[in-house]
Amino acid sequence: MTFPGGTRMSRDHFFPSAYFLVLGLHFAMLFLSTMTRACPKSCLCTERSGLVAVQCASRNLEDIPSDLPHDTVSLLLSSNHITKIPSQAFKELPRLQELDLSRNAIESVDAGAFQGISESLRILDLSHNHLRGVPKEAFARLHAKISLANNPWHCECTLQEVLRELQLDPETINEVSCHTSVQEEYSGKPVIQVLDSGINFCNFHHKTTDVAMFVTMFGWFTMVIAYVIYYVRHNQEDARRHLEYLKSLPSSSQISKDFDTISTVL
Repeated sequence: MTFPGGTRMSRDHFFPSAYFLVLGLHFAMLFLSTMTRACPKSCLCTERSGLVAVQCASRNLEDIPSDLPHDTVSLLLSSNHITKIPSQAFKELPRLQELDLSRNAIESVDAGAFQGISESLRILDLSHNHLRGVPKEAFARLHAKISLANNPWHCECTLQEVLRELQLDPETINEVSCHTSVQEEYSGKPVIQVLDSGINFCNFHHKTTDVAMFVTMFGWFTMVIAYVIYYVRHNQEDARRHLEYLKSLPSSSQISKDFDTISTVL
């Protein structure tokens, strides 16, 4: 093959070059299509210096999007209708640093909800939701500053153990209050204030368990005693009836006298 200027290229050189050119274009198109799909259609993705921020606030979402860019560092999901954070919901986002889930309707957080981002996450906002409690494993190994304000927390042993392991946002820490409690007198009070006063909800838990066990054992003991009394009385009644029956039978001497009388007559 001859190009303008007299340059010649053999067929052996032309076809490999064309092959690699087509292959390169194919991969470029595939990469671009992947980047296009990476941002959920209901969200707005912006990129700066190779870092992606995903804005999904106020989009009427009921679930956490699954097709998020892998380079996402900021994910804003506030003011939606999300009710649950499932296990490994963010496992494909190893560089995630900021996660805003405030002002949703979240009622439950699975134990492995933040698996895969525990090391990278720096800010986590779960304020203004419907959380009453969370499993201890949910926030395991998290180093993020966490906001848990304005949730209807039920103050008991598990919540106490969870809060002691977290780095709570100092600006909203006093807004983490007991909506209900194992001791009604602490309802409506800030959790940290109650704990700082020396209250230990785990002691209440153990006492409640001990009382329940005592009541259960007392109930079983009462049932056993009642059965024994019934059994004894029932047997006494049977024995009395049997004795009366035996007394009603004619004695052997009486039978002998009757037999002698009959013999004499005969």
